[in-house]
Amino acid sequence: MRLKDRTAIVVGAGQSPGEGMGNGRATALTFAREGAKVLCVDHNLASAQETVEMIAAKGGTAAPFKADVTKTGELKAMAADAVARWGRIDILHNNVGVSLSGGDAELLQISEEAFDRCVAINLRSCIFAAKHVIPIMRQQRSGAIINISSMAAITTYPYVAYKATKTAMIAFTEQLAYQNADYGIRANVILPGLMDTPMAVDTRAREFGKSRAEVAAERDSKVPLRKKMGTAWDVANAALFLASDEADFITGVTLPVDGGASVRRG
Repeated sequence: MRLKDRTAIVVGAGQSPGEGMGNGRATALTFAREGAKVLCVDHNLASAQETVEMIAAKGGTAAPFKADVTKTGELKAMAADAVARWGRIDILHNNVGVSLSGGDAELLQISEEAFDRCVAINLRSCIFAAKHVIPIMRQQRSGAIINISSMAAITTYPYVAYKATKTAMIAFTEQLAYQNADYGIRANVILPGLMDTPMAVDTRAREFGKSRAEVAAERDSKVPLRKKMGTAWDVANAALFLASDEADFITGVTLPVDGGASVRRG
């Protein structure tokens, strides 16, 4: 029970259509298993409700909340809902992000609309979620924020908006950490590598007209560690560590969860 008596907001606690488990859902389940009360936020209320039901089935406490993260008023309402339910916010976990599913593309092909959409979902939403949660955490003089970036931020990646926004996420998290350290608030960012999730694998299978098995095998082959992608549980376990007291002296850190993809070779 590493998060006993704490409250957490997981933004992106539902998941995309496809096989397996998404990072946001796995994190919500993990936080609840470790004792946190979890507000499961997603633009798809039915998917958020599924996550809540999975938590309840294991004896945990959770509630769904529908929010379009591109609308800052809904993010403000999200924070207010968590406080109204449980009186505080101890953890904010920003998990939302799109690339191909948001229309992302290489520079010469990307449209203005797709770029703006990706920026709104991937970056602006996290900034404004923090804006509405930070005053509560400052009043408490405690809190942990975990943002999800991507290894795409620091390695070769072909699509413009995802790389730009996920790189900006690292800088924003460092700023959060520095500017809120005096209040006892920690902020860290996770960089998932190649993960076997519905958004990462099934979306690509649909986009490129391949089978899921083909996409998974291609991605597996690129992972140094055991030639096997990570799972959503790998990201969730990293988030659990950063949210817990075990990381009490850790802030402003960029943590790759990538099976060795970031290790220098040669």
